[in-house]
Amino acid sequence: MTEGRADLVNWREPGALIETGALEASLGAPELRIVDCTTWLKPAEPGDEAPYRVVPGRAEYDAEHIPGAVFLDIQGAISDPDTRLKFMAPTAERFADAMGGLGIGDESRVVLYSAGSIMWATRVWWMLRAFGFDRASVLDGGWEKWRAEGRPVSSAPGQHPPARFTATLKPGQFVDSEHVLSRLGDTSTVAVNALAPEFHLGEGPSRYGRPGRIPGSVNVPAATLLDPENGSFVSLDEARRLHEEAGITQDRHVVAYCGGGISATVGLFLLHQLGYGDLTLYDGSLGEWAYDPDLPIETGPQTGETR
Repeated sequence: MTEGRADLVNWREPGALIETGALEASLGAPELRIVDCTTWLKPAEPGDEAPYRVVPGRAEYDAEHIPGAVFLDIQGAISDPDTRLKFMAPTAERFADAMGGLGIGDESRVVLYSAGSIMWATRVWWMLRAFGFDRASVLDGGWEKWRAEGRPVSSAPGQHPPARFTATLKPGQFVDSEHVLSRLGDTSTVAVNALAPEFHLGEGPSRYGRPGRIPGSVNVPAATLLDPENGSFVSLDEARRLHEEAGITQDRHVVAYCGGGISATVGLFLLHQLGYGDLTLYDGSLGEWAYDPDLPIETGPQTGETR
């Protein structure tokens, strides 16, 4: 049982979250697969086509990690290699090969964590669910909380025999720009931008291309959904309040986006736990939308309600 959160009984899937103490008590369980998903985004260099450089957190993992954890290179192993966009969902075959290679099988119990931001763990959680696997948990507070509490660490690489992982992409988990464009102005749909307010407003330069947001979208920054002191998720009541104040109600089709389809999964994780059913991720996000001059973009304060 996850400890420390009084609201966990109200979660749609309490098993999707695990506290540091519960994970420590589970270390060594034969079916457990702990996955370090850490990734860093570094400034782009001159001539780079992408808006940033992706640096896997392998060096940090090699130095120390949660005992038994394996390392997952999100960009290198479970992203589409045939597009200029970073982190786009791969084929089911590529995803299954990567999971199986880490020793994750259909009956494994997976715990995901990351350093720097929990968004890397929620991204992999969303992908696992999208490909039909629902036995994954996100470590509340991630690596920083684990380390701050003085829990055990190791530099020995985690090793598991290869396993059979079945991956079948469920419809509607990822959408493209055509889907988003077709829903503009549709009051039954709400696009949710997870970036910071200044980027939502289009203030200053953007590393994704044109500054601004998808027209009509609302802003629930991923950072507001995390406790600034320890990186844990805010309470469900707080998550509900933040989303409902933005006009995101359970009767609407929710299209989450950000810069590259990563931080938007923080909101998707909590919306799922709140019971929202019609959720999807615009995988290309602003890395695609803002780059394409044929797609409309909006800047400045909201001029009206999107309800």
